[in-house]
Amino acid sequence: SVTECVFPQVGVTAQKTMRLLPASGRKATQKVVVGDQDGVVTCFGIKKGEVVLVFKTLPGQKIARLELGGALNTPQEKIFVAARLELGGALNTPQEKIFVATGSEVRGFTKRGKQFLSFETNLTEKIKAMHISGADLFLCASYIYNHYCDCKDQHYYLSGDKINDVLCLPVDKVNCITPVLACQDRVLRVLQGSDLLYEVEVPGPPTVLALNNGNGGDSGEEVLYGTSDGKLGLTQITGSKPISKWEIGNEKRRGGILCVDSFDILGDGVKELLVGRDDGMLEIYSFESADDPVLRFDHALSESIASVQGGCVGKDGYDEVLASTYSGWLTGLTTEPVHREGGSGEELKLSQEMQSKISSLRNELEHLQMKVLQEREKYQESSQSSTDVSSVPAFSVHDKFTLNKDDASYSLTLEVQTAIDNVLVQSDVPIDLLDVDKNSAIVSFSSCDAEPNSNFLLATYRCQANTTRLELKVRSIEGQYGTLQAYVTPRIQPKTCQVHQYQIKPLSLHQRTHTIDHDRPMNTLTLKGQFSFAEIHSWVVFCLPEVPERAPAGDSITFYFQNTFLGTQLESTYRKGEGCFKSDNISTISILKDVLCKEATERKINLNISYDINEESVRHTLKLIHPKLEYQQLLAKKVHLIDALRELQVHEGNVDFLLPKYRSILEEADQLLEEYKRQPAHLERLYGMITDLFIDKFKFKGTNVKTKVPLLLEILDGCDQDGLIAFFEAA
Repeated sequence: SVTECVFPQVGVTAQKTMRLLPASGRKATQKVVVGDQDGVVTCFGIKKGEVVLVFKTLPGQKIARLELGGALNTPQEKIFVAARLELGGALNTPQEKIFVATGSEVRGFTKRGKQFLSFETNLTEKIKAMHISGADLFLCASYIYNHYCDCKDQHYYLSGDKINDVLCLPVDKVNCITPVLACQDRVLRVLQGSDLLYEVEVPGPPTVLALNNGNGGDSGEEVLYGTSDGKLGLTQITGSKPISKWEIGNEKRRGGILCVDSFDILGDGVKELLVGRDDGMLEIYSFESADDPVLRFDHALSESIASVQGGCVGKDGYDEVLASTYSGWLTGLTTEPVHREGGSGEELKLSQEMQSKISSLRNELEHLQMKVLQEREKYQESSQSSTDVSSVPAFSVHDKFTLNKDDASYSLTLEVQTAIDNVLVQSDVPIDLLDVDKNSAIVSFSSCDAEPNSNFLLATYRCQANTTRLELKVRSIEGQYGTLQAYVTPRIQPKTCQVHQYQIKPLSLHQRTHTIDHDRPMNTLTLKGQFSFAEIHSWVVFCLPEVPERAPAGDSITFYFQNTFLGTQLESTYRKGEGCFKSDNISTISILKDVLCKEATERKINLNISYDINEESVRHTLKLIHPKLEYQQLLAKKVHLIDALRELQVHEGNVDFLLPKYRSILEEADQLLEEYKRQPAHLERLYGMITDLFIDKFKFKGTNVKTKVPLLLEILDGCDQDGLIAFFEAA
């Protein structure tokens, strides 16, 4: 059994900024060290149930990462301490030196809080990820990787996409330095010096890396990864190729994975896997067999989990899982039982301890309430003064706007360090707001004029008290692009608001993929003109999601995409002066043609455009759409029958006289209504896609067939695939 206990709150924390220092003795409790975005490093322990502060640094730049390193303790190394900056140290020694990445600088502190290192790197960007192994320091900015040894530059690598995390295989096991980069384009890049050794394809954008069992397993080559779409996997990084060990999907549609640790919380001699997600879900996986891990326990917190660690913090002999959340709360799940075994004397003692603790907390709460009232009165007085100026309070918002492959929708997650009062959502393009089960906010829609103001959506989410995280879901229409804006207002005085903007791209439902099926019938769009590689890359960035903002290294690049709604695909290859786009969906080619022409015209660049339309691709696309169309039409018919069937059931008393298919509808009524509610306008979207396909097919032939659209809609209502294909071919 586990019990939740809450530790002190620090400032807003980033991913992987909390660690447990090694215990000084066999049964001693461990100290907690955490860095926040105020630039403060806090180290504390727990003694007799009370928090004991070890040290706390002064504020500074935001802390992006916090890692532990080992001490320099061998005689040969001690000789050179005076002649160099002391960084890590010999392997297999206690990892108790604290290193923080802040801006472009790395600082080192002893476990007592004394700063012994201030290393200003040569990085022009802020450090995003860090790993330390002995005297080797591995740092990553957005696209740049640097390896330092004893604070001297060793190796450099420019990644093709954003780097989210970095680690190095344990040198004592693999006998060479093997860095691994987790990159946004769904690959792990394995390096050798400054060169790419090979790439490991993973099922989603990897956000976090960790060594299996904390040491890379028996071989030292096993690397755990978590993805932004909630998948978890283990791969073995050998010297020549990767070997995939296992992979866990995200069937429960939980949040993305931010942190991973290995710790034996069950006390069975085998380390469990601790996983923290951005929707506040804390999971513990055990290895009951030698194969895939099994979920043994989960616990929901109200905020995203930035860091997770296993150890002994609160009391000797009782292990716990410690998690730090976005707004700086530290929460522990301890194995210490709430009710002890023993006689009435011990129960009385426990009761007195609890009463004392509750009394102390009440006194502290009253003191804080008084302090808040005093500060509020001071502010009111100063705001009414003619000389003082009211300042706008600053607050931090962590947001994420990602495409979900499962239901072809976008998730917008907004997390604030304080309680949210309301969020106003506005869009200048048509989008659908979808239901989110975890969302307890009350939504209200305002009427808006689409024509003069380009306002297609205006909705307000009013949050319940103490809500710090809000998740919304929207579905866009390909070909219609613009901006979605979220106005976030927290419960603070004076009232203030932050505006966050998110681009809805022309091909917004496309997602990057590693490979495509080259045997499909493809339509080709070719562009030629006096444009640079950087210019055509910027056009592709404007059109498609998940494309790195920087132009990749080299003379040309190829990207593969898949439409998450229909399953059609796109191949994009371009270089200076030429671009070639292939898709099995004519509408995708049509959208690209229109948008790329517009972008080139705005830059006064003449384009030579040619296209090759494959007639078979239309039949192929219709066959992909039809099963979805048939399913949605059947769902809509069933839902429309539910009220009438329920009325019959009330009047007749039983439904034995009904046909089995109607009885089945009554039995599944709640599930059908729930599914229909989750997918508003799904059928209309499919009708729109088929209509666009029909218009685009003939647009490339120079024929306007908009007058035949009503006849097409009649055929769609009949849901006859052969009749639909015949209409397309005969029109």
